[in-house]
Amino acid sequence: MTSYLIEKNPTGTKIQRWALATMQLLGWTLHFRPLPGPRGVIVVYPHTSNWDFLIGVLAKLALGIPFHFIAKSSLFEGLTGATIGRIVRYLGGEPIERGTSTGAIVRLAQKINQADWYWMAIAPEGTRSLKPYWRSGFYHIALAANVPVGCAYFDFKRKIVSLVDYIDLSGDSAVDIERVRAAFDGVQACRPALAGPIAFRPDDATK
Repeated sequence: MTSYLIEKNPTGTKIQRWALATMQLLGWTLHFRPLPGPRGVIVVYPHTSNWDFLIGVLAKLALGIPFHFIAKSSLFEGLTGATIGRIVRYLGGEPIERGTSTGAIVRLAQKINQADWYWMAIAPEGTRSLKPYWRSGFYHIALAANVPVGCAYFDFKRKIVSLVDYIDLSGDSAVDIERVRAAFDGVQACRPALAGPIAFRPDDATK
């Protein structure tokens, strides 16, 4: 089996080498397979703790790849926007209104297709609290943009950050979600009891 473990990066920037060394100091390993193209959507799972963001940022910096990710719009507004929001935007964060009909799926699909390079990371649980279903936004964005889906995870049991599985969607949500579920098989969250089941709401996946 091909190994995608990244143990060192002698040609990387100082930030990349620092981030990888910090991950290793914390006991984490990084597994990465090159992206299959210039555009796509990455589904990030599980998301149960603020530690996910910290480990994810270290992995992003270690790879040196300018991934984008969506974050709640309130992080970019007012005093928060002038402080934390600037950091989040620098790291690749982009605001999105949650729970409202804003046409975000169409806009994000267009943004992906209009760019020479654009990979968007999305946590489908949408919150660190336990939810019975995944939000299907990532799925509809990938379908609308006709791009592959990468499956990234934080496994706190084995202390592995991984992005090696990429899926070309068929448009059959039942088949596609099963392939996504297989990519996350055996992964343990920081707080396992809060990891939501990998499933779409029955009336949501076909929208």
